[in-house]
Formats: sequence, C-alpha cells, structure tokens
Amino acid sequence: MSGVCRSSAFRFVLVFYGIIITTTDAQTPTPSPAPAPCALRSNTSCAECLQNVTCLWCTPTKQCLDYPVRNILPPSSVCPLNDARWGVCWVNFQILIITMSVLAGIIIIAILVCCLCCCKCERVGTKREDAKVERQTRARKSRQKAKRTEMQLRHDEIRQKYGLAKDNPYARMNDH
Repeated sequence: MSGVCRSSAFRFVLVFYGIIITTTDAQTPTPSPAPAPCALRSNTSCAECLQNVTCLWCTPTKQCLDYPVRNILPPSSVCPLNDARWGVCWVNFQILIITMSVLAGIIIIAILVCCLCCCKCERVGTKREDAKVERQTRARKSRQKAKRTEMQLRHDEIRQKYGLAKDNPYARMNDH
C-alpha cells in the first residue's frame, strides 16, 4: 500500500514539475519600457510625477525632480523638506521623519521594557526558587535532628534495660 502511494505521489510531482516548466518557458519576460525622465513630468500633478519611484515632487515649484540618491534626505536647495513629496502625495518628508523617529523610539522603548521585564521575572523566579530550596533544606535538617534525638533516646532506653547505662558518658563500658 505504501509503495502505491509513493509511486502516485512521484507521478504527481513529475506532472506538476512538467507543467511548471512548460508555463515558465511559454512566459518569456518582456522588457518593460524605460520610465520617462522625471523632468518631463514637471508642471503636471503630484500623483502623475510619483508614479515613478525615482521621482520627487516639490509642491511650491510644481517640479518633478530626480530623487537625489546620494543623500538620504533631499537637501533644502533642491526642495524644502516640508514641501517635498516622495512615494505618496499626502505625506511630506518632515512629517515622515518625525513619524518614523517616534515609531522607532516607541519600538526601542518597548523592546527595552520587554527585556527588563523578562530579566526581572527571571530574577524573581530565581529568588523564589532559592527561598524554596532554603525552606526545604531547613525542614530536612529539622527532621534529621528529630530522628537523631529519637534514635539517641531509643539507644539510651536499650542501655537502661540491659544495665549498660553510664553515669559518666566518658567512662569506659567495662568499668560498670
């Protein structure tokens, strides 16, 4: 039964692999047309300019500029951060920077709080375990002491019964 299942699974894999190969061969990638330079989209709309991800829209001048990739943020000589748009038209760089820094700060604080809580819980757990072990050790020692005194009493009773009791604990047994 297991051999039949394996052979049918093997056939399924072969057929599936053949279908994938034939469909990928049939779908030859066509080169996408080169995007138009950003400067050609100036004096249009922000949405039209930002269709190309390499473009930057400057609101007051209504210019579509190539994003200055050498800088992380566009310099104010190109376009002020408050007026620059990239990716979407409704968010300017200044708000984006503030929002991202606040979110990053919140995430870092949350990670630190989680780490501190985990360390504190681990230490509290260790203290609890240490206290528990200490209680168990004290209880064990008290039981051992009780058993030792009980055993000593029994031995003393046996010595009394057979007349081997000593008045002086340091006297020899033969002296009696």
